[in-house]
Amino acid sequence: MDWKEEQDYLVKEYEFKDFKEAFAFMTKVALVAEKKDHHPTWGNVYNKVWIKLNTHSAGNKITQKDHDLAAAIDQL
Repeated sequence: MDWKEEQDYLVKEYEFKDFKEAFAFMTKVALVAEKKDHHPTWGNVYNKVWIKLNTHSAGNKITQKDHDLAAAIDQL
C-alpha cells in the first residue's frame, strides 16, 4: 500500500509477521523521526502499525516535511 492523503494527513498501514517485528519497525521509525525532528501520529495493535503524518506548525496540513519523512520510513 502506498501513502494516501486522507483528511489532511498522509496515511499508511504496515503489517508484520508478529508484534516483535512491528515493534522493531516502530523503534526504527522513532529514531528517524527524532533525527528529522518531525514526529508521526501512530499506533500499533499486535502485528499492525498505522502512521499518519501532517505538520502541526503548518496548521495541521501536509507539507514537504511529511513527504520527506514518509520516504524515509519507506526506506526502512
